[in-house]
Amino acid sequence: MSGHYEAPIREPLIIGHKTYHDITEDIARPIEERAGKLWWVSLYAALVLFIYGFGCIAYTIGTGIGAWGLNRTINWGWDITNFVWWVGIGHAGTLISAVLLLFRQRWRMSVNRSAEAMTIFAVVQAAIFPVIHMGRVWVGYWVFPLPNQFGSLWGNFNSPLLWDVFAISTYFSVSTVFWFMGLIPDFAMIRDRAKTPWTRKIYTFLAFGWGGKAKHWQRFEELSLVLAGLATPLVFSVHTTVSFDFATSVIKGWHSTIYPPYFVAGAIFSGFAMVQTLLLIARKVCHLEDYITMYHIEIMNIVIILTGGMVTVAYATEYFIGWYSGSRYEDFTYLSPGAATGPYWWAFWSLIICNLVIPASFWFKRLRTNIIWTFIVALIINIGMWFERFDIIVINLSRDYLPGSWTMFKPTIIDVGVYLGTIGFFSVLFLLYARTFPVIAQAELKSILKISGETYKAKEGDEHH
Repeated sequence: MSGHYEAPIREPLIIGHKTYHDITEDIARPIEERAGKLWWVSLYAALVLFIYGFGCIAYTIGTGIGAWGLNRTINWGWDITNFVWWVGIGHAGTLISAVLLLFRQRWRMSVNRSAEAMTIFAVVQAAIFPVIHMGRVWVGYWVFPLPNQFGSLWGNFNSPLLWDVFAISTYFSVSTVFWFMGLIPDFAMIRDRAKTPWTRKIYTFLAFGWGGKAKHWQRFEELSLVLAGLATPLVFSVHTTVSFDFATSVIKGWHSTIYPPYFVAGAIFSGFAMVQTLLLIARKVCHLEDYITMYHIEIMNIVIILTGGMVTVAYATEYFIGWYSGSRYEDFTYLSPGAATGPYWWAFWSLIICNLVIPASFWFKRLRTNIIWTFIVALIINIGMWFERFDIIVINLSRDYLPGSWTMFKPTIIDVGVYLGTIGFFSVLFLLYARTFPVIAQAELKSILKISGETYKAKEGDEHH
C-alpha cells in the first residue's frame, strides 16, 4: 500500500516536516498528559444531560409512552425521528473506513478512527429508541427467536421493528470489530510507552500480543480488506432497511420507491457533517492540525456537496410526484405546497434552508476551506437532517385520510429530555474515547509519511522542477 506512487502536485496529507517519532509523540500526547479544564467542563456538562435523559427514560418506562406527546393520529413522534437521525449519523464512519479503504483513498487515514468511533456511539444511541418505543421494555426479547415455556417464540419477520433489530445489530457488530482491529497496533504503541504497571497491563490485554512482526502486518492488512468487503454492503443496506419502515407502508408520502437511495444519501450527508463537527473540535483541542489538514476538511466538504446534491434531487422528486399525482392527500406530505404554507411551515422551511440553501455555499472554495464556516454549516446540516426526519414522520402523520382526525404534535419535556440524554450519552462516550484511545491511526499515517509527508513533497517538487 505504501509503495504506490503519488503525484507531487497533490497536497501533502501530513504537514509540518514530521518524522516517525513526531507522529508517535503527537498521537500519544492526549492520552498520556493530564486532561485540561475544557475537557472536564465538557464531561460534566455531558454527564448532566446524560443523567437527566436517562431519568426521562426511566420515567417513560415506569409511566408508559403516554408521557410523550403522541396521540391517536401521530403514534410516531420524536422517538422514531431521533432513531433515524442517529442511524444516519453513524453512516459516515463505515463509509470512510470500508469503502474508501477499498478505493485506496489515503486521506481517510487521518479521519477514519474518530469516524468509526462516532459510528459505534451513534448506533448505541439509535438502539435505545426502538426498545423504549415498544412501551413494554421488559418483553423486548420477543423480537428474538427464542424458545420459551409457551413453545417456540419466533419473531414476526413482517414487522419493520424486527428488520431494525437485525440492521442495527449487524451494523454495530461489524463496525465494532473493524474499529477495534484497527486500534490494535496503536494499543501496542501505548503499551510500550506506558509509565505505570496498571496502564501497561490494560493496554497489553487490548493489544492482543501485537509485536509488529511482518506476519502480524500481513494478517492485519488481509483482515482489514475482508472486513471492509463485509462492511461496504452495510453502508447501503442498513439505512435502506430503515427506509423500508416507511416505504412498505400505505401512509401517504411514505410509499415511495425513492426512499432507499434517498435515505442512504441523506445518512452519508448528515454523517459527514457530524464527522466534520467532531474532527474540527478534536483537531483544535488535541493540536492535530498537522494531520487533519485543510485538504482533509475540503475533501469532506466536497463529499457533503455530492450527497447534498443527491438529497436535493430526492426532495425535488418527492415534491414533483406529490404535485403530479393529483391527489389532494399528497398535498399534505412533508414536501408539498401544503407543508410549505400549513401549520408546520416552520419545519418545512427549516429543512429547506438547512439542507439545501446553506450547504450550497460549499460550492465556493473560499467558504469550503474556511474552518469556522465549515463548523457552522456542519452544525446546521445536522439540525436540518433532524428536521427532515421530523417532517417525514410528523407532517405526514398529522394529516391522514380522515380530516376529522387531523391533529398537531406537541412534544413534552420527556420527549425533549430523552433526546438531550442521548446527546449527553454520545458526548460522554466520545470524550472518554478521546482520552483513552488514539484519535488518529498513527500506524497507518506512518505508512504514507514517505509519500505524502510535506518533506517528501518538497523534494519531489524540486526534482520535477
